[in-house]
Amino acid sequence: MSIAPLTSSCAELDKESGSGNRHLISPYKQIATLLAIAISLYAIYANALSNTQEFYRNVIFLGGILVLGFILFPASRQQATAKLNLWDYLIILLTLISYSYFYFTYIDLHVVRNSIPNTTDYVMAIVGIALLLEAARRTTGYFIPGLSVFAIVYALFGQYFIGIFGHAGFSIERLLFRLFMTGEGIFGITLSTASTAIIVFILFGSFLSVSGATALFNDLALAIAGRRRGGPAQVAVISSALTGSLSGSAVANVATTGTFTIPLMKSIGLSPRFAGAVEAAASTGGMIMPPIMGAAAFIMAGFLGISYTTIVLAAIIPALLYYASLIIAIDLEAKKQGLKGISKESIPQVKAVLKARGLLLLPLFIVIGSLLAGKTPIYAGFLGIIAIIVASWITPDTSVRMTLTKIANALNEAARGAIQVTVACAAIGIIICVVTMTGIGSTLAFNIVSLTDNTLWMILLVVMVVCIVLSMGLPSTALYIVVAVTVSPILIKAGVLPLAAHFFVFWFGALSNITPPVALASYTAASIARSDPMQTSWSAVRLALPGFIIPFILVYNPALLMQGSELSVLSILYMIITALIGIYSLSIATANFWMIKAHWLERVFFTIAALLLIKPGVLTDLAGMALIVLSGVIHLLRYKQYRTTVIRKEPHNV
Repeated sequence: MSIAPLTSSCAELDKESGSGNRHLISPYKQIATLLAIAISLYAIYANALSNTQEFYRNVIFLGGILVLGFILFPASRQQATAKLNLWDYLIILLTLISYSYFYFTYIDLHVVRNSIPNTTDYVMAIVGIALLLEAARRTTGYFIPGLSVFAIVYALFGQYFIGIFGHAGFSIERLLFRLFMTGEGIFGITLSTASTAIIVFILFGSFLSVSGATALFNDLALAIAGRRRGGPAQVAVISSALTGSLSGSAVANVATTGTFTIPLMKSIGLSPRFAGAVEAAASTGGMIMPPIMGAAAFIMAGFLGISYTTIVLAAIIPALLYYASLIIAIDLEAKKQGLKGISKESIPQVKAVLKARGLLLLPLFIVIGSLLAGKTPIYAGFLGIIAIIVASWITPDTSVRMTLTKIANALNEAARGAIQVTVACAAIGIIICVVTMTGIGSTLAFNIVSLTDNTLWMILLVVMVVCIVLSMGLPSTALYIVVAVTVSPILIKAGVLPLAAHFFVFWFGALSNITPPVALASYTAASIARSDPMQTSWSAVRLALPGFIIPFILVYNPALLMQGSELSVLSILYMIITALIGIYSLSIATANFWMIKAHWLERVFFTIAALLLIKPGVLTDLAGMALIVLSGVIHLLRYKQYRTTVIRKEPHNV
């Protein structure tokens, strides 16, 4: 077989991908495309067709991802040339040498030499760690590599840290062994998750996207919600929830669905700032939307030692509450501005959409059904990929069929999309290893709980702020790992159920995507909407503010996560109803509108009522409901008086 047609196709694939920061010329972009396809094919082989040992799989997968990352991501903007320079060649060569070395000497090190490293082992470990940190800097920014370097310094020089942070310190030999020559550090649980479940679902999402399912989601959302008051904004919520549940990246979700939804929202009169805010808030929710949840669900299952299905089931009610809060807030804003929906003639018919491409939804149901049936995420993901290919060929719309070129494109996009996640997972393995070795996580948890006198609401507020700050600018998987390792032990020490603690920290980590000053989802939406980034960010926070109380509700009401000793349908239903009432109450307060503009006293009452409904209990629930009734009566009386005034002034409108 001639290589020319393949490289020609690869050039087209690379043109479509848009991944990385370089605009590579031939033959570099063909090499990058071929390498990306090879990495995806290896992931399929290692997870579905062979019984590859974990360490070997991780070494090959990470090594390949690092080389691809060094090709696609330059050392700096000034070096974002169309071809590689001498420095790029050098670090790619060193990557191949260091990671190949441990691949071929692993048995010799741990069996023949009884886990006693030699000088060459230590040198190669230093080179491998340095290359990983450089890849993390190029692909994710300075925060993760900076935190990893600090962790290394902390492990080596713990005796120089004062107070509760001090420890005896570890030798560099011991630290290098744990970080790079065992399954506890870089090649630990987070990288293992990236090289198995995460890459499989990235492949699934990539195949689904290439097949045209994203357009199907948009059409369905438009058909379902387009005619409602403020319909395009409701469309943004629905399409972003569907797309985000697969992509798991708030920024990627904005870039994918925002190009369609934001102009649509602006066309009915929504301001650019508010249109961008809606898309940013809706896309951020994709990170907490099952079944994938930004790949955090897989790592959360590993951290907690529970099944992936348990995580997915636990996420359903909180995610629906979040999107319900957005829909309520959008409806109030649309009512406040007197906006209408889209005309019937401009909306596709649900029946027609489903008839043309509805079979592309089948893979989603197959994946979810497989997971609920107890199958592993890897099994469900591969079954979904096969279902996509089959569904594309039996769908009446022939344009969605998965040809060899489309399959190659999906493989190419998947590997490129896995770079940041994989590098972040590997680099954060350093932090996890150091936290385990030093015990700093438990120490911090004990002291924060002691300082707050074990007052839960104070601990929750402190943890909320810490999570938002630590997560700023990080991709979804990385932000979850950072907060899970550093902050979740604080909540568990305070008596919060482990699953509720992990949901709490991940939730606020996700919300950092819309929270200033580093609100990447808001800034991406603002660039599409052509609005001020900071104003868009603050509007997104205001819009999603009712969603900020949901994590607190989960801590006090773990039954909403399907956790706790006294679970019943009635108790869960009661908690959902009270949560929705609290969310609606806070939405009125933040929108400053219900039937008419709210009075400041009404806003205060609605806010206090929402806070009272967070914590379960007869007294707090009754007090919250009483305040809502009181505020509602006052508001309705004011509205009645307003209507009477309007009728007297304009009797012809009656």
